[in-house]
Amino acid sequence: MERRGFLRASALSVGMAGGLGALAAAAPVASAADPVRVQVLMFDGVEEQDWAAPAEVFGMAAGLSGGALTATLVTTGRPGTVTCNFGARVEVGQGWSPHAADVLVVPGGGRYSDPGSVGVRRLMADRGFLRRLADADVLHVGICTGVMALSAAGLTRGRNATTHHRAKADLAAAGATVVDARVVDDGDLVTGGGVTSGLDVALWLVERFLGARSAQQVETILEYERRGTVWRA
Repeated sequence: MERRGFLRASALSVGMAGGLGALAAAAPVASAADPVRVQVLMFDGVEEQDWAAPAEVFGMAAGLSGGALTATLVTTGRPGTVTCNFGARVEVGQGWSPHAADVLVVPGGGRYSDPGSVGVRRLMADRGFLRRLADADVLHVGICTGVMALSAAGLTRGRNATTHHRAKADLAAAGATVVDARVVDDGDLVTGGGVTSGLDVALWLVERFLGARSAQQVETILEYERRGTVWRA
């Protein structure tokens, strides 16, 4: 999807009220001819729920939309096997390529309270990765403590965001305006608070790019109703 597609799509998240805004919120902004390309980042220590929930939602939406959305698991470097937080091993066939994505989802994982642990803390300490993250011309999406990797890259400074409740003080200290909402949409930055918020974030992005009907179809198949409020800038 061309960058201008994101400018159109972002109109769904700026809090337009009633009338034309209500119509726009229901209209898809992606199609099989111009799909939104989602990459979900995988790394050792990643929380299973953080990546699996968005992958499930996006994969289902991809099928239901006839290819208006694509979803791919990617590593931070070369393709390989990732060992998740609770021991699940996942073979990931692609490395992250910022030029091949419109949306990058960064899950959390690992022991956030331990700066030396694997998981998101290792991402936060990888200066090369953080530079690539900051430079990527994508819609940045953070799930749970994955938001703190975005924060370490300087992407949440001066922005509205949320994260896991145990990391909110650190997020605020790094210059973000912390919003106590399940999902916070700040235009080209979308964040979710808590482990299971990946479901709600992904469903919101399906609505944002494919329309409310597509999001409702996915909800029906999953037998899941979204929790909390989507806070929009």
